[in-house]
Amino acid sequence: MGDGELESHSLVDLALDRLSREILSGRTDPGERLVEEQLTRRLGISRAPLREALRLLAQQGLVEHIPRRGVRVATLSDDDVRELYEVRDVLERHAVANIRPGADLSGLQAALEVMRKSTEAGDRLAIADAHRRFHVEVVTLGGNRQLSVLYESVLVRLQLYMAVNLRREAEVAEPSDGVHRHERLLAAVALGDANAIISALSAHGARTYLP
Repeated sequence: MGDGELESHSLVDLALDRLSREILSGRTDPGERLVEEQLTRRLGISRAPLREALRLLAQQGLVEHIPRRGVRVATLSDDDVRELYEVRDVLERHAVANIRPGADLSGLQAALEVMRKSTEAGDRLAIADAHRRFHVEVVTLGGNRQLSVLYESVLVRLQLYMAVNLRREAEVAEPSDGVHRHERLLAAVALGDANAIISALSAHGARTYLP
C-alpha cells in the first residue's frame, strides 16, 4: 500500500469515527440529511474518503442512502426496534449456552474498567460504547465468531435507537447502576452458569442494554 493509499485510508477512518460518534451520541437526529458539501468542509477531507465512510456507515445500519435524495441518518420504526431486540435475545441465549467455567474474562474486565472510568467522567457515549463492548465480549465467549459479528451489528443499531434518549437517560438514571449490573453479569459469566447469565441479562430490562 502506497503513501497515497495509506493517507486515504486514514481519512476514511477519521470520517467514520467522527460521524459514528455524532450519530451515536444523539447529536444528529434520525432522518437528518447528511450533505456531502457540508461534511467535506467540516471534516477537511475530499469526497472520495467521505463517500467510503458513508458506505461503511450504511453497512453498519447507521445511515441510509435514499435514491435522488442523498444520505440521511438511519431511522428505525417500532417494528424494527422490536425485531432487533428479539434477534438480540435469540443470539444471546444461543451464545451463553456454550460458555463454560474457566473462560478468559480479560475482555470483560477491560470493558468494565472502561465503563467505570467513563461513568466517573460522565461521558455517556463512552459508557454506551463500553456497554456494547462488554456484551459483545460475553457473546464472543460462546465461541461462534460469525454470531458475534452479527450480534455486534444488532447492538450498534440498537445503540442508534438509544442515542435519541441519551440525554433523557442521563437525567433519570443513576450512573453507577450500569456498572453494578455489569459486575453482576461478570460474576455470572465467571460461574459458567447459562441460567445465571440469562438472569443477569434479563435484569438489564427487556428493552435496553444501556443504563
